[in-house]
Amino acid sequence: MKKLLIGFIAIVTVLSILPFYLVFMMSTYYSNDLFKGLPFLPSDFLLKNFETIFKTNFIQVYGNSIIVSVSAVVLCTLVSSLVGFAIAKYKFKFKKVINNFIIITMMVPMQISIIGYLLEMKTLHLNNTLLPIILVWVSYPFGAFFMTQFIKDSIADEMIESARIDGCSEPRIFATIVVPLIKPGIATLATLVFLWSWNNYLLPLIIINKQQFYTIPILVSTLGTAHRNDLAARMCALALSIFPVIVVFLLGSKTFIKGISAGAVKG
Repeated sequence: MKKLLIGFIAIVTVLSILPFYLVFMMSTYYSNDLFKGLPFLPSDFLLKNFETIFKTNFIQVYGNSIIVSVSAVVLCTLVSSLVGFAIAKYKFKFKKVINNFIIITMMVPMQISIIGYLLEMKTLHLNNTLLPIILVWVSYPFGAFFMTQFIKDSIADEMIESARIDGCSEPRIFATIVVPLIKPGIATLATLVFLWSWNNYLLPLIIINKQQFYTIPILVSTLGTAHRNDLAARMCALALSIFPVIVVFLLGSKTFIKGISAGAVKG
């Protein structure tokens, strides 16, 4: 039974890694050669694909994506943690209404809510900047809901009451007691937000028209010439864009699993 389980895990692992491997192999080929079959061995066109990529403003776009993703992580985790702490541990009027509003907002499709957000950004004259694709993560319903549930299960009310009796202020309670205890939840949310922000395509496509503010997904979709799409160059750009995602996931994988499973089993 153990050997069957190991074999199953090995097969799933290979199937999971195979698409990434093929992307790296495709990035070494000439675009037309990709239609001859799946390439499992590298070719000699990698430098030409690199040349095609770096003829664009790829470095600047790469920097834009890093700025957007890091800013989104910082803002989303901070606001979501504060909202989660308030809803989970404070008693105030309309608390239940706010909590239900957050849950209902999660059910609204992004394609519908994006219309109002686009009009709002246009009114504020923030179109064609990086701010709209950063600020959208400030009021992220899933982040607030996730941190509310995590704080409810991770922090005892008695611990907070004891700190208040000792004269600890509310900001200090949050900074010195709550934050250290919810690090797995923060790391989990940060990993998810980074991945989603890094791969976000629809919102930048609608809001940004200037190349200097493009992010990786938009640049990849535009790579090519006036007469053909350079698929191999796109694969090369995708291969380069995968590295931050892999690094973030490897660094936060243990904490990510711990944060996802927290509260699933109560003793």
